[in-house]
Amino acid sequence: MYTDPFAHLVKMKEYRNVDQKILEKLPERPKRSHKGMFGKALCMAGSVNMAGAAYLCAGAVYRSGAGLVRILTPEENRVILQTLLPEAVMTTFEQDEREALDNILEEALSWATVAAIGPGLGRKPWAYHMMKLTLQKFHGPLVIDADALNILSEHMEWLEQHEGDVILTPHVGEFSRLTGVESREISKDISGWAAAFAREHHCICILKDAPSAAALPDGTCYVNTTGNSGMSTGGSGDVLTGILTGLLAQKVDPSDAALLGMWLHGRAGDLAMEQEGVYGLLARHLLEYLPGAMKKA
Repeated sequence: MYTDPFAHLVKMKEYRNVDQKILEKLPERPKRSHKGMFGKALCMAGSVNMAGAAYLCAGAVYRSGAGLVRILTPEENRVILQTLLPEAVMTTFEQDEREALDNILEEALSWATVAAIGPGLGRKPWAYHMMKLTLQKFHGPLVIDADALNILSEHMEWLEQHEGDVILTPHVGEFSRLTGVESREISKDISGWAAAFAREHHCICILKDAPSAAALPDGTCYVNTTGNSGMSTGGSGDVLTGILTGLLAQKVDPSDAALLGMWLHGRAGDLAMEQEGVYGLLARHLLEYLPGAMKKA
């Protein structure tokens, strides 16, 4: 069960709203530039039959401005992802070759300036190994989502031992597994639980709900003002992970990246809903409308 040190933060009364002013944190794009100036992002995502999650995550990294994106995924996904996202660098591995995976993963982590792990990853033994090694070896900004959160829930000591900035993006069910708190209790106070978790574990926690809340390591909590129910669809969270990673790749401060990424994600959803409707909105639409969401005027 969740520990008590920050129980006073639960049902918190004080939080701040994230609104359009957060766009001030969007990094300037110099006219004279090259791809190396905007970061190298590694997306450890996808498993057999889950290539779409890797595509949505990596696509969002690119659409939010990163210079180079590399996808680390099983060999079965190579053709699919090269077709869907030819801009990405592909690094694949055979699932049953552990020693080769170690070498591939360490090389990929040494290449990256930022990383994301989890979308569509699954919970095979290699995914556990990848998660553990990433937390041990990678010290740049890291976004943890989806299956990586479920793996982490069984090994919270890996998070405590990790050195580096980390953003966790659980929905209520994943947060329940991370903390041992029942989902209905979490839903009563999204901001309070996010703040308690972030402060206890010295991380940034974006607890996804309607609305979502982002809490910083000092327990300060922000509630989002964008988003709609049309975004309650498969793959939406993968896009958020990609947006966060793309902003981090451009050296946006992790706290600012969390707030800006959360707002942009919801704003892209609002723009998409205006055209696609609340019922027909798909995660891929968020990629299409993200550039519009990033316009400052």
